[in-house]
Amino acid sequence: MKSLAYILKRLLLMVPTFAIVMVIIFLLVRMLPGDPAIAIAGDKASDADLAAIRERLGLTEPLLVQFWLFLTNTLQGDLGRSIMLKAPTLGVILDRLPTTAYLTLYAVTLSLLIAGPLAFVAALNRGRWPDAAIRAVFQVGLSMPVFYIGLILLTFLAARARLFPVGGIGHGVVDNLHHLFLPAMTIALYTSAIVMRNLRAAIIEVLDADYVQFARAKGLSSRLILGRHVLRNALIATVTLLGLSIGNLMSGTLVTETVFAVPGVGRLMLEAIFARDYPLIQGLTLTFAILVSAVFLLTDLVQSWLDPRMRLT
Repeated sequence: MKSLAYILKRLLLMVPTFAIVMVIIFLLVRMLPGDPAIAIAGDKASDADLAAIRERLGLTEPLLVQFWLFLTNTLQGDLGRSIMLKAPTLGVILDRLPTTAYLTLYAVTLSLLIAGPLAFVAALNRGRWPDAAIRAVFQVGLSMPVFYIGLILLTFLAARARLFPVGGIGHGVVDNLHHLFLPAMTIALYTSAIVMRNLRAAIIEVLDADYVQFARAKGLSSRLILGRHVLRNALIATVTLLGLSIGNLMSGTLVTETVFAVPGVGRLMLEAIFARDYPLIQGLTLTFAILVSAVFLLTDLVQSWLDPRMRLT
């Protein structure tokens, strides 16, 4: 019962968040430089043609009227038609969204597989050479931009070694794992550096806690202590960091999809911005906001499972 009340409380907190997001999306899109009418008709279009396009898009209405239309249409699931692709915005986004979701999940999985074991090795050998070596390697990865890591992997593992495709996606689960490995690894190498440092610090803090020392004094095995006491409590801070890093993951997919020519919503966002595609930019920004809010909700649920005391907050 407490779990259900906790979920409902978190869902209610998302309502004012979305209201603010809707206002920000509407205003920011209209502050972008350029004219969507010119983007549609071209520089050589007549004033009459441009005026007709602006009238059709509703850009001649007052801002309050435009916002009301945007709000009511969005709540009804109508995000308008893409200026660039001449298709319903919602359909375009839903067509590209699975690729980005797959890539993000792939990258998160790889980052946890990389950072988790190495964080334990570094924490259990703190102050010795394995700890110093692991931290130094991850520091190098943390200092490089995401696009630079992607270009290195693309150059050596795809263009030269020909171990992986240079871009695009595959057909089927296994083929997608092969095609999206380099983009996912690009994001994972950057994200795992942050996760490893945080998880290492959390493990060290838990290892020094009194209840862990008491468990050792009782004669419990190291494996039992690490699995039952250390890992569960150390993951609380790491899950929080991973949830908060979802914005960086989204921006990482945006850049990475462009570098590796992955047809996801990140690459679509860049194309929509250059094309001044108002409906598509608004729809994509709203999609990112929904995804981030969903991840935050999932983070809260995982945290409440790891630490039931959080359900009381």
